[in-house]
Amino acid sequence: MLKITEVSRYKGMTWKIEFEDREAEFLNGELVSRYNLKAGISLPLSAWEEIKAEEEYRKARERALYLLDYKDYSYIDLFHKLEKNYTEDTCYRVMDKLVELGMINDRRYAESAARHYVEVKHFGRTRAFREMRQKGLTAEVVNRALDAYDENEDETWYDRLYELVEIKYLRYLGDEKGENKVKNALVRYGWSYDLIREVMNDIKEEYGDEE
Repeated sequence: MLKITEVSRYKGMTWKIEFEDREAEFLNGELVSRYNLKAGISLPLSAWEEIKAEEEYRKARERALYLLDYKDYSYIDLFHKLEKNYTEDTCYRVMDKLVELGMINDRRYAESAARHYVEVKHFGRTRAFREMRQKGLTAEVVNRALDAYDENEDETWYDRLYELVEIKYLRYLGDEKGENKVKNALVRYGWSYDLIREVMNDIKEEYGDEE
């Protein structure tokens, strides 16, 4: 049994819990009130461990909410952030609560990430897929988000690459050395070589000697 000898406000919402024959510990005031902690009572060790688990959950949840205030995370990405400081059980508990509240939604996150990588960064499907997978998203979720671009009849992957080459790389296509540099850059951006070749040929045919 653990005997509490003193319960006093430490600072802010934090309270100091002093024990007989044990170092003092600190808890959030909400937990002190919830468990009715006060001087003179005795607790089984298991009860105190439960209280400490609740305190860790509270801290982990607040940390997760703080992180989400600044950017979106996938389930696994945020989980890895939390597990640096909290137990696995606590991390799963926090993440499950965030999913329940709709604050973590991998499908929604994947759609946002796809827009960033495809529309802003101008990555091809291969590079976009790789970057999104590194965010902890499953292949199924990533493919579902990228499939929307396959099904977009108004702006296909061909259209996107054509526009990218036309705007950013046209001036480099005057000689073979320049063309090779452009092709290598586009491959790094995750565009397929067949599509690169098709677009480059069409660009050259349209602009002729204008490059």
